[in-house]
This record gives sequence, C-alpha cells and structure tokens, in this order.
Amino acid sequence: MALFVTGFLLSLSLSLDLGTVNVAMIRVGIRHGPRPAFFLGLGSCLGDLAYAGASLVAISFILQSLVVRWALWLLGTLVLLVLAYRMLRESLHEHQLPGVAAPAGAPASSMRQLAQGFGLAISSPSAILWFATVGGSIIAASAGAQSALLPFFSGFFISGVLWSLAIALLSGQGRRVLGPRLVRWFSIGSAALFLYLALKVFFDGYNTLLQG
Repeated sequence: MALFVTGFLLSLSLSLDLGTVNVAMIRVGIRHGPRPAFFLGLGSCLGDLAYAGASLVAISFILQSLVVRWALWLLGTLVLLVLAYRMLRESLHEHQLPGVAAPAGAPASSMRQLAQGFGLAISSPSAILWFATVGGSIIAASAGAQSALLPFFSGFFISGVLWSLAIALLSGQGRRVLGPRLVRWFSIGSAALFLYLALKVFFDGYNTLLQG
C-alpha cells in the first residue's frame, strides 16, 4: 500500500504543475467539453508512464556511481524546493489561463486527442527535467524490486487518470469555474506536495548516503 501511495503522490506532484498539458486540457475542456479533454489527459498519462519506466531502467544503472547518487540527491532536493517556492509565489498572484478565450470548432477524435496528449507529455521540458532529477531517483528507490513494480506504477498511473478526469470535468463546466481562485488552489496544493517530496528525497538520501 505504501508503494501505491508513493507512486500516486509522485504522479500527482507532476500533474499539479500548471504546465503545457494542464493548460491544453483546460482549453480543450472549455471549448469542446470533458470527453476530449479527458482523452488528451489520458494520452499524457501514457507519456508520463513511458518516462517513468525509462527512468527506472536508466537510473538503476546510473545510480551505481556514488558521485551520481550524491548529485541526484542534492539536485533533486534543490529542484523540488525551487518548484515549491515557485508555486507558492504564483499562488499570491492573479492568473489568466492562456488560449481559452477563443470559441471552438469541431473537436478532434478521441484517438487524436490521445496521441496529442502523449506527444505533449514526452516533449514537455518540465517533465524531462522532473524525471531526470527527481522522478527517476524516487522511482529507482521505491520500485527497485520486481515485486514493487505493480503497486508503484499502478498508483502512478491511476493518479494521472484521476487528475485528468477531474480537470476534464471542471473545465467542461466552463469559464465560470476556472477562475483565478481555482488556479491559486492548484498552486498552493502543488507547493505543499513539492515541499513534502523535497523532504522525502532529502531524508532518504541522507539515510542512504550518510547513514548507510
């Protein structure tokens, strides 16, 4: 159960950043309704899952180097703290969601939305940075054993699907729901989760590298 929760929270922390995929889901939801927005988010979940699997394989080899383990420990903690600070700072300002004002034509097919979501996820600079510095080390530490793969990645994928469903339903309600207040709560929740993961990465690394 603990591995499921770890995977769930890791995926949630990635989802909470108001980045390209979230803005795209909100835009599609407002223009075309919840179904296309959900398939766009589902595609991004598959892209994140592919990154997570690749991180597990790559990081397992890379972490054999003590220097790399120290670098990932310190850099991962720093990146999470910076993200927490950024989200907290953004929660204090008004936000406008870009690209949501224009009226819509016909929505793309479900499979096309799925493919677009996958492409957005694997091309996102923030996702690349996340899995290279933070996600990879947490995944390797949490799902290193074969018996841990199913619960960890189940939690990781289910979290992304539930997030996509929530964003799709909310955005489908229209512009009235998606005001600056909702974005502010996203930022506050993201800051809290980033801070939690920063502490987890720091103390896990401390216990492994300095106390182990």
